[in-house]
This record gives sequence, structure tokens and C-alpha cells, in this order.
Amino acid sequence: MSRLVYAVPLALFAFFAGLAGYMLTQDKDQNVPSQMIEQPLPEFSLPAAIEGIPGAAREDFVGGEPRLLNIWASWCVPCIAEAPHLETLREEGVEIVGIAVRDRREAVEDFLSRYGNPYTRIGADDISELMLEIGASGVPETYVIDAAGNIRYQHIGDVREETVPVLLEKLEEARS
Repeated sequence: MSRLVYAVPLALFAFFAGLAGYMLTQDKDQNVPSQMIEQPLPEFSLPAAIEGIPGAAREDFVGGEPRLLNIWASWCVPCIAEAPHLETLREEGVEIVGIAVRDRREAVEDFLSRYGNPYTRIGADDISELMLEIGASGVPETYVIDAAGNIRYQHIGDVREETVPVLLEKLEEARS
């Protein structure tokens, strides 16, 4: 009986250590894709995040060309890293609508003055309502929205140099 008292905990420890070791060697997909892909943007109307640039609403995405919807925040470090790549997209003629999440007007203005402003509109999502409605898991995230107002593609994380051609391709696909 005394050997069993030591063997059971040791066996349980070995089992859980082995399970943990196995799980650490498996590839993980850390992204949580939106369930809104191929769905219409929800109805929303957000006030302007800063003075001089209009806010954002669902109807801004209906008609015309496909656009990007970029969920970001001034307090988000990866948003700083993506700023020059969003500028590249803007220079390519892409319209980008920004949604500033849980941000202050002064902080948004400071961010844009430091890192540039690729946005034609910036809505203030003060309580993350739109962010949650479209299935964003955090900031930054970028969505391709077609001319009918449907979400066609979601890029989780910051836009990088290698992401720019992908987004341009997805925008082109959204034209058809």
C-alpha cells in the first residue's frame, strides 16, 4: 500500500508533464477569425474621433469601391508599426476608414501627427462596440469591405510590408 501512495502521484505527474511537453511541440493558430466574413457590416454610426475628419458609419462603405476598415488605437504599439504600411496603401489609392478604439481625442491627434494619417474618416468606438460586433479580437485588425458593405477579408494584427500586396489583392477580389 505504501508504494501505491508514491506511485499514483508520480504517475499523474509523469502523465501531465508528458501531455504538456506534447502540447508545446504542436503548431498553434493563435488567430481567432471573425464569424462575420461574407456577412454585411452591422449598422453603426460613430462620431468623429478628432475634429476636422468625419466619423464613420455603415453607409460610408456602401457604393463606390471596396475599402479598408482599420481598427486601431493610439495606445497600441503594433499600430505604430503598421502606420507606414497603411500610408503605402493610401498612396496606392486605397480608401482607409479608421476606427479608434477606447481612445482620447488628444491621443488620437498626437498619434496622427507623429505617425501620419492614412484615414479618410475616423470613428470613435469608445466602448469597443463595433470592434466586438464585427468579431475583432483586438487592435490592430484590418478588414476588406466590398461596395455592398460586406466583410470580405480580415487581417488580424498589424499590417506589414508583406501584407500590403495581400490586402491589395483582396481589395481587387472584392471588386468582383
